[in-house]
Amino acid sequence: MSTPLETVSADATVMEATQRMRETEINALVVRTSPRAIISSTDVLDAVAEGQDVTELVVSDVMTTDVETAAPDLYMEEVAAMMTTYGIKHLPVVDDDYVGMISSTDVTAHLS
Repeated sequence: MSTPLETVSADATVMEATQRMRETEINALVVRTSPRAIISSTDVLDAVAEGQDVTELVVSDVMTTDVETAAPDLYMEEVAAMMTTYGIKHLPVVDDDYVGMISSTDVTAHLS
């Protein structure tokens, strides 16, 4: 799991979010909204592929909402199964509040 948790505001620009991802060498940021949300490099790539001008977009325009989350005590095999079932690469870890983020890279490294 990646900690500390990297977050971004829903009203931040997509450019700010992608610059933050690049600086921290990660591919997703938690957006502190209700319902829970994240913005990932895939969300940005989808927006570009759809012809949207990402220089004009804010995070809330492209973020994924109602994201699945994992409890901190889940076994890595359960996390991997969730990622496969839901077709996702990032899973926020929540214990009342956000604790961290686990990525498919984290799962692969742990299980290899």
